[in-house]
Amino acid sequence: MLIDLTEGWSVRAAGGDAVPAEVAGRALPAAVPGCVHTDLMAAGLIPDPYAGTNEERLHWIGRTDWTYTTAFDAGPAAGADRVDLVCEGLDTVARVLLNGTEVGRTRNQHRRHRFDLRPVLRPGANEVEIAFSAPYPYAEGVRAEVGERPGAYAAPYQFIRKTACDFGWDWGPALVTSGIWRPVAVHAWSTARLAAARPEVTVEPGARGPEGVVRVHVAVERAGAGAGGGLVAAVEVAGVRAEAVLAPGQDEAVVEARVPGCDLWWPRGHGGQPLYDLAVTLAEAGTPGAAALDSRTMRIGFRTVSLDTAPDEHGSAFVVRVNDRPVQVRGANWIPDDCFANRVTPQRYRTRIEQGAAANVNLLRVWGGGRYESADFYGVCDELGVLVWQDFLFACAAYPEEEPLAGEVAAEARDAVDRLAPHPSLVLWNGNNECLEGYEDWGWQEPLAGRTWGADFYHRVLPAIVSELDPTRPYIPGSPHSPGRARANDPDHGTTHIWDVWNRLDYTAYRAHRPRFAAEFGFQGPATHATLRSVLEEADMRAESPAMLHHQRAEDGHGKLLRAYTAHFGPVPPGQSHDDWHYLTQLNQARAVALGVEHLRSLWPRCAGTVVWQLNDCWPVISWSAVDGQGRRKPMWYTLRRAYRERLLTVQPEDPGRTGAAGVGGGLVVAAVNDTGEPWEGECAVVRRGLDGRVLAEVVLELRVPARGAVRLAVPEEVAVPGAPEAELLTAEAGGDRVWWFYARDHEIAYPAPKFTASAAPRGADLEVTVTADVLLRDLALFADRLDPGAEADDMLVTLLPGESHTFTVAGGAGLDTAAAVRAPVLRCVNDALAAGGAGGAGGAGGAAAG
Repeated sequence: MLIDLTEGWSVRAAGGDAVPAEVAGRALPAAVPGCVHTDLMAAGLIPDPYAGTNEERLHWIGRTDWTYTTAFDAGPAAGADRVDLVCEGLDTVARVLLNGTEVGRTRNQHRRHRFDLRPVLRPGANEVEIAFSAPYPYAEGVRAEVGERPGAYAAPYQFIRKTACDFGWDWGPALVTSGIWRPVAVHAWSTARLAAARPEVTVEPGARGPEGVVRVHVAVERAGAGAGGGLVAAVEVAGVRAEAVLAPGQDEAVVEARVPGCDLWWPRGHGGQPLYDLAVTLAEAGTPGAAALDSRTMRIGFRTVSLDTAPDEHGSAFVVRVNDRPVQVRGANWIPDDCFANRVTPQRYRTRIEQGAAANVNLLRVWGGGRYESADFYGVCDELGVLVWQDFLFACAAYPEEEPLAGEVAAEARDAVDRLAPHPSLVLWNGNNECLEGYEDWGWQEPLAGRTWGADFYHRVLPAIVSELDPTRPYIPGSPHSPGRARANDPDHGTTHIWDVWNRLDYTAYRAHRPRFAAEFGFQGPATHATLRSVLEEADMRAESPAMLHHQRAEDGHGKLLRAYTAHFGPVPPGQSHDDWHYLTQLNQARAVALGVEHLRSLWPRCAGTVVWQLNDCWPVISWSAVDGQGRRKPMWYTLRRAYRERLLTVQPEDPGRTGAAGVGGGLVVAAVNDTGEPWEGECAVVRRGLDGRVLAEVVLELRVPARGAVRLAVPEEVAVPGAPEAELLTAEAGGDRVWWFYARDHEIAYPAPKFTASAAPRGADLEVTVTADVLLRDLALFADRLDPGAEADDMLVTLLPGESHTFTVAGGAGLDTAAAVRAPVLRCVNDALAAGGAGGAGGAGGAAAG
């Protein structure tokens, strides 16, 4: 019997030096699941922490104790052998009381808890109180006990088992939450319950094709007069039933079911994603037909997964294999989708993951500074065939191994593995993010002076737990990690994080990297206009305003944006408009990520995967994301969709070290990457042109790309080498796909003034905007969110030769302003942003017309 306890809670500040008078002593309605911040917002007692610089005034919340209270009627539950309070997630350090008596304590946000209420349960009304200690003082107290440890940030996030990025990151605010962040209920039960039902799923050869094998590891907890009797654990899947008897006193069993001729689960792009319902029930032995004591249901998929790290001629591989097929990983890193977890609904998970899948992403890496996501996240990945790389929750710091952390880490890991084991999308466990690299290369060893830093977790505790509980999945101790090497980030071994580009080098320097697997790399760009405008006043919509800078968390972030801007677009002109800055910095982000992805994918199979930083954001911010904090797609999303398409055509310098950033002075190749199960054959027309579209030289190359293969075809010199780099470009076309190569950077190119005809007209419920170019138009973009915050164009950053047309579609946009749709700042291209120092406008220069 379950009594839902997600209603009827109140919360009050219970201690803290800076609690505002309007909050002190008040009992406020509390949402469960939820947190204090969202409750205070709902009561109108704090402003939106994302808006302006409000966050700076709310740090007191993380230094305040909070108490949640509710009541329930035990009713029929009072007659059960056991009555437990089941907490799916408490954030973070808390005392749990029933009727004024403490029944348990917690100090870990990342695990489930169960507390026996029976000794103090009353037959009627019962009061539950959960008293949360302020996270900051607790973490600081642990630090004082075990000694300082270095980390990427000064906040004490490594001293508490709580979402690390709650304390602030280089893309996120410091909003240190407390609260009941996942569901809570009272569970009344008798005789026995299922304490665990963990499926170990694999596939073996069978007479009728693949045979699915499910070994369900069952653990039971017993109570009451019937606890000493025999039990039957039963498993049903795909019409197959299997049972195991647990003799009196026996609390564990393995129930194996075999499914002949099962359908295999595949990553997207490799096959289907059939899922099977798995039911596990527990009953008393010797009582056929009796009601089950307990049951669980889940969905599983039959597939095998392995990690190929074998030595080869380049060093050692890092290849994810599913059903023994190597998978070219086209991935993105995932961070918490909101600072307040209760706002990430099942539909929001689905929308965000579908946005990733629509950008041709086939793997999401759940990053170690965030949280283990809810079942909804992994369930959607199962359905869509999006692989999941799961970090254990350690990031960018030296973590002490002493108590109270050591026991919590082990319990948390066991809980996470048990909870996530059913999901076929989960293919890799990773011990930490950048902690190995930090110890080796970030100057930690001297300040540590021999103190623990997490090595025992990553090399002993976590792999032992994965080996015991989830032996079908691979584990790596961290990322970046180079097995058998003295330093992480060895490009010939294991995983690499590429951050010299964003931090120090121009993004064309991606071409100097040749990793085996790029698990992190990225480039910043601002959120969409509508998203920034929702949290900034109009007067603050400029690059250097204090409020805008508050939404830039990277060290010297604006300086790095400026470095890239000047490298490609020249010095910022005096009086440049915010609209031009916004468009061109978004464009640089999109180009940088596309350049990096296309280069790295062209190295297949040497480089077996790319995982860009990052898919999503947790608030409105200038960051590395493809989808901003309000779910709007940035220009980077559109270029990622192109760079991650299954059949990639890209032009690359033959030797990046010799040809220079733009490829001038050396050879070019056309790289064709075929991530499909069929050969890719045809002709590729490579043409050197003037900016006016005039053909200067051309060649036709024969494409013969095997399934899941890649080729590099040399471009003859007469096509590859321009006569006038500032006035020429190259195109390569195959199968209706055209890609571009410019021989110079934008500020060196003699772009013509933008001339075009544009029309906008409703078509059914949608708006269509058609642009016909009179001259070359580079990276044409339609920013529909400037017409309406809910509007998005279907395409972005389209380049047209003279005489060519392109139609953008805005779904549901029939009622939008057609005149505004065909002029700046809605319709943009590089030509107009650079014309006259950015003073020109697409509409004025282009002779646009609204229809």
